[in-house]
Order: sequence, then structure tokens, then C-alpha cells
Amino acid sequence: MRKLAPLAATVLCAALLAACGSSNPSSSSAAGATGTGSGTGTSSAGAGATSTSASATSSAPQIGFEGVPLQQGPQLAPASTTGTAKVHGITCGPSEQLVYHIHAHLAVFKSGQPYTLPAGVGIPGSKAVDTNQGPVASGGSCIYWLHTHTTDGVIHVESPTKRIYTLGDFFDEWHQPLTSTQVASVDGPVTAFVNGKPWKKSPRAIPLLPHADIQLQIGEPAPPLVKTDWSQTQL
Repeated sequence: MRKLAPLAATVLCAALLAACGSSNPSSSSAAGATGTGSGTGTSSAGAGATSTSASATSSAPQIGFEGVPLQQGPQLAPASTTGTAKVHGITCGPSEQLVYHIHAHLAVFKSGQPYTLPAGVGIPGSKAVDTNQGPVASGGSCIYWLHTHTTDGVIHVESPTKRIYTLGDFFDEWHQPLTSTQVASVDGPVTAFVNGKPWKKSPRAIPLLPHADIQLQIGEPAPPLVKTDWSQTQL
């Protein structure tokens, strides 16, 4: 477990990568998440990562330092709306809690257009720093047990106890609405899928389970279902 870097210090997830990814000791060296112009080469950590929505062509999305394609399109909402108060028993503390450590993926579309889950949700006071592997959240006053480090749609669950958190918990940390008719700044009737299967309950109740693929769709045309190739990541 590592302490949060000061706001003006190094890129947050470069300092925390061994905690953010797997327990593999090569994780931190594989990330290569350094500021633009540092002279550090691009990492091969996620070079083979694929998604059903991305082809292996020059038009494919950039692969982020976590080995997952970075999302395209406008932000769902700014990460800066994250507060610091306790939310449903979830606290914002000085370091990550790794007793229970899993990852889920969220993809959101409206009328076929993808939206981006921003870096730094759940890390109040952080700033997205451009690196050679995309934006990475840097600094911050504290870190919630549910958070994002970059714009790849991966939600990190890093908790002091094993507990099933929900997508509603994550959005409440973020202080953004999540209902059957609204996802952050995007509104309209919401259709939800979990691991490719329709979710009939409230989107707020979707559980954040290990390697879950969650997709929220608003309007038509419906895009293809996104499937994250977790085997090509260190998550």
C-alpha cells in the first residue's frame, strides 16, 4: 500500500501502479506512464490488448497504461465533481486499501456515440496529466475505494474489506446522477448490459464484480457490445 503523492509531485498512477495493477513485480516498470517529453519509450504492457469494438488497424483507439483501449468521445462529466465526504460507508483516505482489489469496465453510448469516463473520478483534487500512454490522474487530496486512473473505462475497487459495491456507489462518490433516464450529463432511456446480457433492474444496482463488462446505452442505433480482453492487461 502506498501513500498518495502530493498534488505537485509525480504522476499518481506511476507512483501507485504496483497497487493499481496486479501483484506482478514487473507492473510498475511495464507502465511507462511518464509525462510527455520525458524521453521514455512507450510501454509494451498493453500492446496486445483488444476489444470487440476496436480493430487492429491504424484507426484503433490508443492503448492506455493499464492495457485497455482509451475511450473516445466527450466526457460524461468532469472528474472534479468528486467530493471528500463518506459515501455509503466508503471513505476518501490518504492511501489505497488493497484487502479487496478488483476491476470492472464501464462503457457508455448515446445514439451510438461513445462517451468517456474521465481519469480521476474518486480522487478529488487530482488533475489529468498527458503522458505517452494517455491521460493519467495526478495528485489529489485523498483517494476513494472506487476510482479511475485514466480514460479507459476501468473502475478500480480497492477496499479494506470484501464487499460488493455497485455502480450507484461509484456515481454517488462522483456526485453525478445515475438513473433509468440519466447517466451523468447524458439523458434518455437507459438500456443496460452486464457481461453481454441485458440488465433489467436499476442501473444503480449493477454490481462491480471482478472483470465485469458494463455497458449503458441511450437511444439508437445500438452500438456493438464492448468486451474487454482482460487477459491482455495486468488488472
